[in-house]
Amino acid sequence: MAAMPAGPVPVHDPIPFLAGTWATERTMLDRAGGATGIFTGTTTFTPDDGGLRWDEQGTASWPHFQGPASRSYRVVADGTTLTVQFVDGRTLCRLDLSRGTARDEHLCSPDTYRVDFAVPSHHMVRYSWDVTGPAKDLLLTTTLRRRVQASGPPGSPGSAGRPARPSADGA
Repeated sequence: MAAMPAGPVPVHDPIPFLAGTWATERTMLDRAGGATGIFTGTTTFTPDDGGLRWDEQGTASWPHFQGPASRSYRVVADGTTLTVQFVDGRTLCRLDLSRGTARDEHLCSPDTYRVDFAVPSHHMVRYSWDVTGPAKDLLLTTTLRRRVQASGPPGSPGSAGRPARPSADGA
């Protein structure tokens, strides 16, 4: 049996921590209709003008739909706090990762998006969006697992400050 992550892991330099490629798994629950779905794919955080470009690509599967899905954001940091922005520059959320967990809320009239973000290990990030309101009632739970690099010096993108290697939690 694989060891469970001890977390949360404080992140004091979030840009180099996130930089790189992550395997992405998401469960999707439409509470209003009772449907469940999954998303599997890849999330890439690419250095871009002092921040990161967040690109997600993969396949979404619902009971009556399966097809490609993608989205992009921009990530900027001020110390330990990340600001995740839509590509047009509007703020989606702000997350202070200094304790390895963070929460925020985004109002998208008429609905409210609440995010819980956690870093249980140097090779795993989990976040969930709880979306409620008259238009949507969703719970989207995502796990990112760092794709292990073949080699790289400590501090290189995706290395979390040390050479990339499998962790005890299998991430």
